[in-house]
Amino acid sequence: MGIPGFFGRVGWARTAPVGFALALALGEEAEIVSLGVLPDHRRCGIGSAMLDAVWGEALLRGAERIVLEVASDNEAARALYAGRGFTVVGCRRNYYRRAERLVDALILRVQLPTASLAT
Repeated sequence: MGIPGFFGRVGWARTAPVGFALALALGEEAEIVSLGVLPDHRRCGIGSAMLDAVWGEALLRGAERIVLEVASDNEAARALYAGRGFTVVGCRRNYYRRAERLVDALILRVQLPTASLAT
């Protein structure tokens, strides 16, 4: 991408791109800046595969944890992240504007497993 630390992944369905993940890994922390899947392709494992790819790349880049932000009303994404061990560590009140209401942004974090260097 040309910007130090940034990397991205594309989710595919056959020959068509249907999702994306954009992340930043600097030092001990990686951040998922954005992850999205087209509506017709949700709940098919594409988001999960992209999360796996980001997780692996973050480990390769030396990250010890991943952080991200998710809308409190995005139940599918929250379930995906909770299933991977992400926990809520913060909240930005009324961060997202919906048609008739404001929605909180939840800040999530997961500690990545570390392999022992001892033999």
